[in-house]
Amino acid sequence: MPYVILGLLLTGPLSLYDLRKRFGAGISLFYSASFGALQRALRQLVEQGDVTVADAAGAGRPKKLYTVTPAGRERWRAWMREPIAPGADAETTLLAKVYLLGRLDDPGDRRFVLDRVRERAASAMDDLTGLATQVDAAAAAVPDDSRLAFEYQRATLDYGLRAHALMLAWTEELRGQAS
Repeated sequence: MPYVILGLLLTGPLSLYDLRKRFGAGISLFYSASFGALQRALRQLVEQGDVTVADAAGAGRPKKLYTVTPAGRERWRAWMREPIAPGADAETTLLAKVYLLGRLDDPGDRRFVLDRVRERAASAMDDLTGLATQVDAAAAAVPDDSRLAFEYQRATLDYGLRAHALMLAWTEELRGQAS
């Protein structure tokens, strides 16, 4: 979450409430964050020197505005360029990086990130294809009383294969558009 927050702050200073709205307006489709989690992440970013906080001038209820520092901007850029680790959070990380891709100034950086996204999708697709081969080879040995359960379990694997095929096609399309 800290890197998503840094990416959102690249457009300019935001209050905690503004950040919450930004999450609700798009990122929440694939990344959820409670108000408390946002507060904790902001506190950590301030402590690390990636974000500064200042009182906003003006009438009304006082609010604090958070601004990304040059160190925070560089830490965010480094995260964007990192490989996407396999695991349960890989798809969320992948989508967050694509969501924030337009905040990278350098077209070369954007293409590099898309290449990393494609690498993660291709690796996951290879893993799923290997698993499908093993599962399909063992299908003949599934007892008749377990056949129905097996078919639905295999259907979930098929979903994963289709989703990753779509992800690969999508990243290729984005790569072609990257400028």
